[in-house]
Amino acid sequence: MNKKTLVIGASLKPERYSNIAINRLKGNNHDVKAFGLKSGTVAGVDIDTELMPYKDIDTVTLYLNPQRQKPYYDYIMELKPNRVIFNPGTENPEFYNLLNQNNINYEVACTLVLLGTGQY
Repeated sequence: MNKKTLVIGASLKPERYSNIAINRLKGNNHDVKAFGLKSGTVAGVDIDTELMPYKDIDTVTLYLNPQRQKPYYDYIMELKPNRVIFNPGTENPEFYNLLNQNNINYEVACTLVLLGTGQY
């Protein structure tokens, strides 16, 4: 099933996990949107440098450390995704609480592992 996914913290650098995730998500036929500090294209996905009012986002997958997530709390909650994935290094109990208060599911997991094991 196609799960429209927003990658926050997207990077043009091929060695970065966010970049690998974009490639794997596309390879698994998911519709992918990406937000990062530098514009460019990864696997045919344009990286936006401005927060866009995306519609029907199923999953937000984070590649930002907890301190860098704070400016995006409201934006992510306004998107009303079905879930937010906290990849390794992004764990953030403060944000978990806010998501719980807004009835948004979250997972502390690795997007790449979820894709590789068919659990995405």
